[in-house]
Amino acid sequence: MDLAAPSKKPDGPAGNQPPSKYNQLLQVIEEMGRDVRPSYAGNKMAIERLKKNIHTCRMMVRECLLECEKSSRT
Repeated sequence: MDLAAPSKKPDGPAGNQPPSKYNQLLQVIEEMGRDVRPSYAGNKMAIERLKKNIHTCRMMVRECLLECEKSSRT
């Protein structure tokens, strides 16, 4: 399953704005992918990073949904 961002264009006209919540979420998901195999092998650090990243992703998904709802109202 490929979850790559639609494009790697900078956010905003100047390109110096912080990345969007969606792009941040994609980065965390990408980081999680690196820890899956080591966690199956029993690497405790990888397991803890996965737990932390899952928690982070859950919060970020909520933020993205709120952002989408706000933008759809306007």
